[in-house]
Amino acid sequence: MGKDPVNAPMIRHWCEAMGDTHPAYTGPDAIAPSTMLQVWTMGGLSGHGGGRSDAYDELLALLDRAGCTAVVATDCEQEYVRDLRPGDAITFDAVIESVSPRKTTKLGTGHFVTTRMDVRADGALVGTHRFRILKYAPARPRRTTPERPRPVINRDNAGFWDGVAAHRLLIQRCTGCGTLRFPWLPGCNTCGSGEWDTVASSGEGTVYSYVVMHHPSFPAFDPPYAVGLIELAEGVRMISNVVGVPYGEVRIGMPVRLDFVRVDEELELPVFRGGAG
Repeated sequence: MGKDPVNAPMIRHWCEAMGDTHPAYTGPDAIAPSTMLQVWTMGGLSGHGGGRSDAYDELLALLDRAGCTAVVATDCEQEYVRDLRPGDAITFDAVIESVSPRKTTKLGTGHFVTTRMDVRADGALVGTHRFRILKYAPARPRRTTPERPRPVINRDNAGFWDGVAAHRLLIQRCTGCGTLRFPWLPGCNTCGSGEWDTVASSGEGTVYSYVVMHHPSFPAFDPPYAVGLIELAEGVRMISNVVGVPYGEVRIGMPVRLDFVRVDEELELPVFRGGAG
């Protein structure tokens, strides 16, 4: 069973964190954003009070003994049947849906494990959540220096990366209602318009939230390092590295300023330098 019924405070916190101001999520007829489906089933640090099977842990232990000691999340899929509303009592069933034959990837050799969770509200199916991991035996590290992962550039965000190349941080602005949005999207969440232009950020911002990455290490990254959710002066938020100050000194509310860092011959990224102001 979910620890809490669907409730307005959690919906509000979610929408504030995501910057989603759609009116469907407020008021007496409010619904929960569909992407909150997994929120109501998460047990927190204390777990679910023993109500779940040990089968998943047994499977992972079996794979560990077979040498597949590393794990990485690969993807998730969600299907939505109906909207959730405050007061809905959540229950769910989780099953190991599939374990793939042994596969060889760049990370190593192992098995893809898919878990399916069927979520119900007052007994009626409201959605399905599938979560897939790769449990693998790590490949031997290559001796070449790894490249920083490349951003996926498509027709919806190419203008943003053109701005980065010119050392400008461009924010989309809906020409229908004037709402600023980030990250770039093909349409406006507020009014639905597909028409937009851009405004250049001043580069001023504050740390809205942050994490310090210690583990796991990842090729081309050198932990520990700080990753911040930056609230720009224009009111939108973006995720980037916080540099210029020791990672242990990053704090919520710290003023930062936009900078650009070239990580290799082909890739330059926007970052935020601490100690601004």
